[in-house]
Amino acid sequence: MDAHVVSSAMRAALLTDWILPFLEALQRELFLFSAVWILISAIDDLCIDIIWMVRHIYYRLTFYRYALPRIVEQLVEPHDHKRLAVFVPAWGEAEVIGDMLQNCTRQWAARAGRYRIFVGCYANDPRTAAAITKAARTNADIRLIQVEHDGPTTKADCLNRLWRALLADEVTEGYLAKAVVLHDAEDSVHADELCVFDCLVSMRGAVQLPVIPVRTANSRWISGHYCDEFAEAHSKNMVVREAIGAPLPLAGVACAIERDLMGRLAQLNGGRPFDTNSLTEDYELGIRMGAAGGRAIMARIFDSEGKLIGTRACFPDTLQTSVRQKTRWLTGIALAGWDRLGWEGNIAQKWMLFQDRKSIFGAIAVIAAYICLLLTAILAAAQAEGLYQPPELRAEVTILLWLNTAFLFWRLAVRAGFVAALYGPKEALLSIPRSIVSNVIAIMAMRRACTNYLMHCLGAPLTWDKTAHHFMPDKMAHSD
Repeated sequence: MDAHVVSSAMRAALLTDWILPFLEALQRELFLFSAVWILISAIDDLCIDIIWMVRHIYYRLTFYRYALPRIVEQLVEPHDHKRLAVFVPAWGEAEVIGDMLQNCTRQWAARAGRYRIFVGCYANDPRTAAAITKAARTNADIRLIQVEHDGPTTKADCLNRLWRALLADEVTEGYLAKAVVLHDAEDSVHADELCVFDCLVSMRGAVQLPVIPVRTANSRWISGHYCDEFAEAHSKNMVVREAIGAPLPLAGVACAIERDLMGRLAQLNGGRPFDTNSLTEDYELGIRMGAAGGRAIMARIFDSEGKLIGTRACFPDTLQTSVRQKTRWLTGIALAGWDRLGWEGNIAQKWMLFQDRKSIFGAIAVIAAYICLLLTAILAAAQAEGLYQPPELRAEVTILLWLNTAFLFWRLAVRAGFVAALYGPKEALLSIPRSIVSNVIAIMAMRRACTNYLMHCLGAPLTWDKTAHHFMPDKMAHSD
């Protein structure tokens, strides 16, 4: 027999007897793993959806009798007029900090003298310091605070320096601030923000306003997926957390913490309210707030024009920068946060901690699902060539497929609904394909986060990976 014919027959036997059966077994195991985890996660998310819907319907039927005011005009101005201290940490922010501070000056002109902006920078960052100094010439409420050592350091380290500057300022001028407001150097603030903080911060100790991402020009997919995630998180998930009595993780921007509460947090941490060992100090600050006797309010209040009061900001618009940022979030919240915070609190807090940390396992399940889809395509091609005959699907597998398909469409519809409410129908439709982009970024970030954390477990320190900022929301125009 011809050697070529024998070789072809051997390859065909290897393919049909070994390779394809192995791929079938691998596909089956990956399917079961990913499908079961995705179903568990989908049911978990559905519970959040149901709580939000029940709460929303109840408040609608009772005309928001027991809820916070819905429009800013309904807020009752407090009798005291204590100053609000705004903390803005800045390293390498020369491109945006000047515009940010000038915007604050314009938006908060009616409250001049009732706030003070403390901007932290470093001696080895003269361009940022020059931009802050220029903005301070037109606003006496802006203070440039220099960190004692060269940068960059962690955001928490810079915020602790601003806290010490506030304490010194209070002693020098003989006042006591009402609250500490946190912002980043690229934020675009709302004119009514300080009014909301002034009226509500004493109710429970902290107030979080929505963060409203602004899609940068020519980044419909990367920058845009932040719009989808925050629209759902700050319209639904944070609202549910508050409703069930779980602590609210602060976003690090557009939030205010009562001055006395911040002082108690500092006492619990050796005089430093922000933990310099944390990659997500704002998240942990909100979770730990209960130990100091405070809780946060998620305030979704509209201005006189019917627009949601919140902070607008541009997020990373390239794959590399987005993965770097998500890596820090995943490491700080889902991995290092697990070590640092454990599973403290009541059942509601434990449930929300699971919500925060399941993203790591969710990314692994999505990887398994995508590999399973690839293997399915390979086996389908082999079937078309007559080399493979798939086994008949068992009834329970068929049910699992239909359940996950239904949950997938539900999840996409829910997210699109929240995106539509904030950004309109066009962005809502784009949120559907952007879910794939979100999954890809989550997978890449998960790989980096796990690698970084493994190295940390072996002795390497966790390092702060700062997000570079180049755009201010007020200067962005969508390019379609």
